[in-house]
Amino acid sequence: MGERTLHEGHVIRLAVGRFVAPDGTEFEREVVRHPGAVSVVPLHDDGTVTLVRQYRAALDTELLEIPAGKRDVLDEPPEVTAARELAEEVGLRADDLVPLGRFVNSAGFSDELSLVFLATGLSEVPNDLQGVEEEHMIVERIPLADVPAMIADHRIVDAKTMIGLLLTLRRVAGEGG
Repeated sequence: MGERTLHEGHVIRLAVGRFVAPDGTEFEREVVRHPGAVSVVPLHDDGTVTLVRQYRAALDTELLEIPAGKRDVLDEPPEVTAARELAEEVGLRADDLVPLGRFVNSAGFSDELSLVFLATGLSEVPNDLQGVEEEHMIVERIPLADVPAMIADHRIVDAKTMIGLLLTLRRVAGEGG
């Protein structure tokens, strides 16, 4: 029905919106407006994937994640954003970049839509780290086969990373059998 902005930040906008429930009841909710994001699973020919370990201020800890970034360039196709983020964060270019899935991160309060891609046919290119978190992140390669154990023992806790890696495992298993 309408909304008013409470805060406009660098990445998000916080608003209070008026909505109508299925039964016709009107109500207000705080909503985080986000431009959306992409994430990429870089899968190498040897069965390893490239991840980044980076500090996340909101949690005050480092997380192991797939490369990702905001869709903050107006009208940029998500595949272009994904390719740019892959090069910027981990210095890789993909011959093939295919969509794996899409998901919402926190539907209870945010409209952020995330798209996850699988990158194969990888080659090295110069990276271009952006921001303090990326300047201090560590690039790691892990065997894709280790992912279930890493999720089970909480070495991987980031949602986009779990979704992307599990979709990749499913895709690889489907191709092999």
